[in-house]
Amino acid sequence: MQTTSPCVTCPHRDLGFCGALLENSFEESHSHQGANWQHHRRVPAGRQIATRNQVSEDVFVLCGGWGFRFFQLPNGRRKILNFLLPRDLFSATSVFEERFHFSVEALTEIQISGMRRAEIQARLAVNLGILTALAKSFVAETQAADEMQTALGQRSAEERIGYLFLHLIPRIAARSVIREQRYPFPLRQQHIADAVGLTPVHVSRVLGLFRERGIVELSEGVMRVSNLAELERIGSLN
Repeated sequence: MQTTSPCVTCPHRDLGFCGALLENSFEESHSHQGANWQHHRRVPAGRQIATRNQVSEDVFVLCGGWGFRFFQLPNGRRKILNFLLPRDLFSATSVFEERFHFSVEALTEIQISGMRRAEIQARLAVNLGILTALAKSFVAETQAADEMQTALGQRSAEERIGYLFLHLIPRIAARSVIREQRYPFPLRQQHIADAVGLTPVHVSRVLGLFRERGIVELSEGVMRVSNLAELERIGSLN
């Protein structure tokens, strides 16, 4: 628990759901939860934060670092549902559902904000801007899920990985300063494999082909895109 909210200096404060939620804060006399409706904490890389079917009175937003939502399968394998970047809600559904239908893990060291669901719902009732921001989050989640389902069900290994990269590029660019088409990219081959339904060996082969053809290269936590047009030809759903 921190006495001074990191939201004060957060570069993402005025964007997305958080921006709408914190733009016109309630007076404490009108708040259902008083001054303690929000809390922050840091989580080390590799730590699981939420477990499927866990009940929580909080709604969580990723403030810094990378995380991911996933299903743990009975055979020990996992399916990564999506990657979480700064200002992402763990899920828009959590504003209304107290039970997680997924698990969450920190991919890098992260900072998260937990906000009381009752307080968020009270603000939703009187602020159309918050409702609009939440609706946009729902739309983005649904669209991403539909597109990933299409990529997994109907596309080759190269096309799946190409789609994942194209999906992440604009999201990374919206949160980072990008130079010479070099993007922060902490995913390992296992993360990519778990996201697109391939083995790490198969992912390694595709990444090798991308590198040899001068399309994309991953090195030391950075993705360098050398031929965006070819990547779009391979991975785009349009």
